[in-house]
Amino acid sequence: MNAAADAQRYFAFISYSHQDEIWAQWLHKALETWRVPSRLVGQTTGAGAIPSRLLPIFRDREELASATDLGRTVNAALARSKNLIVICSPNSAKSRWVDEEVLAFKRLGNAERIFCLIVGGQPNASDLAGRETEECFAPALRFELGADGRPASQRTEPIAADAREGKDGKANAKLKLIAGLLDVGFDTLKQRELQRRNRRLAALSIAALFVMAVTTTLAITAVIARGDAERRQKQAEDLVGFMLGDLNDKLREVKRVDILQVVDDKAMAYFASLPTKDVTDDSLAQRVTALEKIGNVRSDQGNNAAALESYEAAANLAAEILKRNPDDADRQADYADALKWVGQAYWYQGDLDHALQKFEEAVGILQRATGARPGANELAFKLAAARNNAGHVLEARGKFGAAAEHYQAVLKIYERLAEREPNNPRWRSYLGDAYNNLGKLTLEQGRLVSAISSYQADVRIKESIAASEPNNNDARENLLVSRAILGRTLGLCGELESAERYTRQAVDSARALMVFDPTNINWQEYFALYGQQLGGLLRQQLRLQEAAAIDAESVSTFQALVARDANHSDWRQELAQSQLEHARLHLAQTDGAAAAALGKAAHETIEELLAKDPDNRPLILLNAHANTLLGQLAAARNDLADAREYWTRARDAIAPVAQSGDGPGFLAAWATLLLLLDDVEHATPVIGKLAAMGYRTPDFAALVESRHLTYPDTTQISKRIAETVK
Repeated sequence: MNAAADAQRYFAFISYSHQDEIWAQWLHKALETWRVPSRLVGQTTGAGAIPSRLLPIFRDREELASATDLGRTVNAALARSKNLIVICSPNSAKSRWVDEEVLAFKRLGNAERIFCLIVGGQPNASDLAGRETEECFAPALRFELGADGRPASQRTEPIAADAREGKDGKANAKLKLIAGLLDVGFDTLKQRELQRRNRRLAALSIAALFVMAVTTTLAITAVIARGDAERRQKQAEDLVGFMLGDLNDKLREVKRVDILQVVDDKAMAYFASLPTKDVTDDSLAQRVTALEKIGNVRSDQGNNAAALESYEAAANLAAEILKRNPDDADRQADYADALKWVGQAYWYQGDLDHALQKFEEAVGILQRATGARPGANELAFKLAAARNNAGHVLEARGKFGAAAEHYQAVLKIYERLAEREPNNPRWRSYLGDAYNNLGKLTLEQGRLVSAISSYQADVRIKESIAASEPNNNDARENLLVSRAILGRTLGLCGELESAERYTRQAVDSARALMVFDPTNINWQEYFALYGQQLGGLLRQQLRLQEAAAIDAESVSTFQALVARDANHSDWRQELAQSQLEHARLHLAQTDGAAAAALGKAAHETIEELLAKDPDNRPLILLNAHANTLLGQLAAARNDLADAREYWTRARDAIAPVAQSGDGPGFLAAWATLLLLLDDVEHATPVIGKLAAMGYRTPDFAALVESRHLTYPDTTQISKRIAETVK
């Protein structure tokens, strides 16, 4: 056996989009709990010796959520995995992570050990006009691997099981997948599974009915004599624990939802019949756990009303325990957890008022608990989670200010946890998420100084991580992205020197990483994306030759990426964005022909993408920019009628979005169009609003002044920003 085989640790690696998390959880459990028929164990097939269990299975999406490429942990897991299973859907087909994981596994020479589980969409829909969005196979699955380590033009047909209704179905798809992994016949496994299922079903049905009968008898007997009550109640609750644990899991496995429902209903009736007085705290706590399990089962079944009933019953018992122990921080946390489940049930029903009420009640309780035990990290984590839930509800209701208060509190909690355990990746990951949530929220509110402050704090953390691990390319990449985001936001405020510094650092880092690995498409994308951002900053400083050089590199890099995969919507959108910036430069150089060619190419791409995704806010804004530019080009040709048509179309499209929020990008685009259409009356209050935020790009300020208006003074805001980024 070779060294690579010796190093293998995982039987399979599951690759999936986070939007298919439920499928990934199901598959992970289904594979790890499946027992290979004994007569097959030890046989040698093309896949090697057949094991008794398919263990272990690697499934990791948490690490990817805070990284910008696969990361060392995932690359190592791929290298140590015997098989790769891809959960295929339109979500995963568009997922950069899924595509990169498939490519990485293929580069290891394991293309023949890739198996697909189709859960949605349509295989090879990219080849069907008008149905491209239904594609379920990622590009790396549809094409052979080229000599450069990227997908080539030669097509390949993935090995796939189809879990969709009307196809293989969930059970048969699982068996087909396992048959492929073990390299045995599907019919062999199917017959063995039917025999096993029939035996299990008969035994479980008898067990379930027996347990229900015993539980009912014990529940009645429990109230006959006080001396025997506690013993019999303990026996009953042990049986209920079995019903809600192992028995519940097995009934789910064989799809006996009817018996499962009866078991859960019987358990609920049993708990309702029990007294809460003169019962130990531990016994009540056991009931709380059991009732929450029932709620989880009902929630999984989509029965949110019944789930809410279970969660509320659990919360009432947790409240009773807390009433007995009002100063016990652990009991406070247990009650807050129970309220969390109630709040989530309301959330799933769309009842945001009650959801917020429960989340904020949990916040209040956990604040008292953490006050009593300030050094308890898990209590602090639960408080952060409760605040985060409350913040999401408030954000969904458009109450950005109140949501920001919760997000700020969450940020402080994770800062403290990261300080206590600086090497704990869990806290560092959550801290990054907190900064990201807060920064995006405050930017959307038009609170530019607050957004800059959040992004600056993020940069400092990333700088510290990168400095402590100078050879960690993941850390370098994370830092360059954070710097670019900060640079972009500073540019909105007209702080061009600082904006250029951070953006140039990001571009230089991306260029250096590309030298290290020229095949890494993420680094190529970042170089091009932030290169056009740098080009825009240089253009607004009238450094046109420097801008022209970086613009040209950005456009050509995106063109090369799109040539690799013409269906990659993100690359196409970013190419159009770069083309628009390059067109603005040509317009500033009075090269109307070059500007028009770039502007029209960008506009065609944006219109095509927008037709497929009409509610995409970034595309709506980008389309407004494209029409604005095309109108400016028409005006430069003295075709004023054509110019007004472009501008009017853009104004009407962007006005509803701009009027419904405080996002500076939309407000500035709207005010620009109003000024170009000589609607100074309606533009003036929008200009005032932008100035109060601190928005002051040279492009926008010049347009305001060209209409003989004075742009409001933003000196004080500039001073505050300078203090933040110094």
